[in-house]
Amino acid sequence: MRCGSETVIVRVGMQNGRRPNPYTFLVGSARSGTTLLRRIVDAHPSIAITPETHWVPRFYEQRRGLTDDGVVTPELVARLAAYGRFARFGVAEEDLARLVDRTGPLSYADFVSGFYDLIGRARGKRLVGDKTGEYARALPTLHAPWPAARFVHLIRDGRDVALSVLDWKEHPGASRFSTWHEDPVMTTALWWSRNVRLGREGGAALPGRLYYELRYEALVTRPEAECAALCAFLDLPYDEAMVRFHEGRTRHEPGLTPKQAWLPITPNLRNWREQMPVADAERFEAAAGDLLDELGYERSSPQPCEELRARATALRERMKAELQARNRRAPAAW
Repeated sequence: MRCGSETVIVRVGMQNGRRPNPYTFLVGSARSGTTLLRRIVDAHPSIAITPETHWVPRFYEQRRGLTDDGVVTPELVARLAAYGRFARFGVAEEDLARLVDRTGPLSYADFVSGFYDLIGRARGKRLVGDKTGEYARALPTLHAPWPAARFVHLIRDGRDVALSVLDWKEHPGASRFSTWHEDPVMTTALWWSRNVRLGREGGAALPGRLYYELRYEALVTRPEAECAALCAFLDLPYDEAMVRFHEGRTRHEPGLTPKQAWLPITPNLRNWREQMPVADAERFEAAAGDLLDELGYERSSPQPCEELRARATALRERMKAELQARNRRAPAAW
């Protein structure tokens, strides 16, 4: 892990003959179906998947509650307990404090592993994973302290992602770029491209058997087969509870989103071919068509016009400049 000019690598070894938690990270661009994937995997009797944490790499990189050499201080417990999303994890502050009160210095890696262990204990499950989609951009950072953790990268056709983003009532990550106000479609295409490419680049650098790509389209059309293949990657036996995650939870009140309604696995909730204006599809493909090609998604316009290509290039360069100003990475392919 890197903080300023200093690089600190902290590795967690085997614990009692098993790999420590976090056992897996479920990652992927927002609006790609990562919540559905979390619910599916969390329904497995052997593993619990946390709601989004968001803080795991960030707290370390910003040295929140840590000494310069990465040792946890009681301040970290206070910061985490004050974190707005902390209550959703079901972990008591005093239990976190006990982790820090152990004899001897405690590394950040061991502290966070202890946090996941507490969640597993409360859920009655030995294995614990984390679903935070944005961690697709942080695979190398997360691999360093947990070298045995496995990463599942969920990828969805970016045009279907764009339909969801452009209809999103919350503030999506794409809107944080200045280019959003002049061209939200191309900005969303570039934002999706960055997320997916950084996840694939990070995954390609990991040792074998630690990175797995799962296509959303395959998951919702062949759920049993895809869940069985995912379980094989995770070294877990397939359990049909995964595809029955919704039972007893589905709601039928009008106005609910599919996520709020806890719908079962449902294909074609978004279909860019039917729902995206032709001009928007052309703009998206001009900005991210190379990645669509790489992933095997068919384009509607194989050759965008020169004007759209030039505009996409200009917007990408502006986005790269903004990322650099924020000390954030752009994909190598850009």
